[in-house]
Amino acid sequence: MKISAFDARVGSLLEYQNKLFRVLKKNHVKPGKGGAFVQLEMKCISDGTKLNERFRSEDKMEKAFIEPRNMQYLYMDGSSYVFMDMESFEQITMTESDLEEQIPFLMPNTPVQINFHSGIPVAIELPASVILEVVETESVVKGQTASGSGKPATLETGLRVTVPTFINIGEKIKVNTDNGEYIERA
Repeated sequence: MKISAFDARVGSLLEYQNKLFRVLKKNHVKPGKGGAFVQLEMKCISDGTKLNERFRSEDKMEKAFIEPRNMQYLYMDGSSYVFMDMESFEQITMTESDLEEQIPFLMPNTPVQINFHSGIPVAIELPASVILEVVETESVVKGQTASGSGKPATLETGLRVTVPTFINIGEKIKVNTDNGEYIERA
């Protein structure tokens, strides 16, 4: 099935140059001159090589034939991550290298979609956003709200994001899983 490169998400599996690739990072670029494009960082499933490619809006890519299964992240076991199939209750493990950039968004009991290609788990698709708790952030001095740039915060999974100045330790926030940016309070 052909899709636009703009529709690819982090974790998507694509067939490109006759190989199976997983999208690691996605960046929309709107230059001052010329048309918008998307920059995709992809990793080849078979040999582990990384590829950085630009695609225009009219470029089409072949989405890999996969068998998606609804699963739930259970826990970390050493350097492996354990998931459970929501229908058969079968458990599978995936390594850190399989998950890469998606690890900071995983909390126990998070529902995910794991994509299987020829019976082998090859990629994980996270929900569009997750809710995480702020465990560390700077306190704001009264009257220091003139700059709307925000402040750094560390979340319960170790992910660092920039949050508005009114967010405090212990609050839960919604984070976009595609780009790791703050969306809103939860």
